[in-house]
Amino acid sequence: MAVVLESVATLAVLVFVVTSMLAMGLNLTVSQILGPLRDARRVATALLANFVVVPVIAFVILFVVPLSEPQSVGLVLLATAAGAPFLPVLVQTAKGDVAFGVGLMVLLMVVTVAYVPLVLPLLLPGVQVNPLDIAGSLVVLMLLPLAVGLAVRARYADVAATVQPKMAQTSNTALVLLVVLMLVLNFQNIVGVVGTGLIVALLLLVVLSLVVGYLLGGPTTATKSVVGLGTAQRNVSAALVVGAGNFADPDVVVTLLVGALLMLVVLLVASGEFGKRSVSRLATGEEETASLSPASTED
Repeated sequence: MAVVLESVATLAVLVFVVTSMLAMGLNLTVSQILGPLRDARRVATALLANFVVVPVIAFVILFVVPLSEPQSVGLVLLATAAGAPFLPVLVQTAKGDVAFGVGLMVLLMVVTVAYVPLVLPLLLPGVQVNPLDIAGSLVVLMLLPLAVGLAVRARYADVAATVQPKMAQTSNTALVLLVVLMLVLNFQNIVGVVGTGLIVALLLLVVLSLVVGYLLGGPTTATKSVVGLGTAQRNVSAALVVGAGNFADPDVVVTLLVGALLMLVVLLVASGEFGKRSVSRLATGEEETASLSPASTED
């Protein structure tokens, strides 16, 4: 029975990743992706935060918080994989720059495909990793479906509008099924990490990444929230593809799942707070404008 569930879980990973990328491509145009990325300085700081600062944070955490080798591998995987498909939802909740959020998500995802195969063997010298296998799986499962979706949207907009909701629903269903199956298959392992250093390490990674991204996010709050959330929300899909395909120890996947759950909780709360502050600032601005209007009328 366990073997069957493991096979279904593996299939759920594939379905979730492919359909989420397809749904994203069917809902976007190339101009929507590239337009917000013309600000070179803003893009450079986002790349710096995601691919330099966050991995450094992960290694500092590993130096401070002792973890097993599989847990360390999972933490490093999360630290190196960026560009989560869930980012636009968080940005909408935060009342941030949604266009920039979409563009940043795709940019980070593309860079991740090239970055992870090159950097992971250097960061994990004691672990045998095949860079070509990693790059191939990420390209086939993530970039290719995204490109197909963009092509269909560009040439057959009506078809894209019809198919996109179905792909999104399939992706959500596969994600729920995957989480349930992983919890069932790894329940004892997940319970075993409660109260250990892994929870502390993952929370530190999420919170510190959020703070760093926010501080490097530019002059406006709308972009700060995008870069902050984009830096903290690691690409669990890419990490799962690499982790499940290249590491036999189940604790690697357990670390990724626990990290995904913690990210979901922390970042939903953070995006909600960003959204409340944005609405509050907007309301204050409207009140100030309204209070000035009578005076200008009287003059």
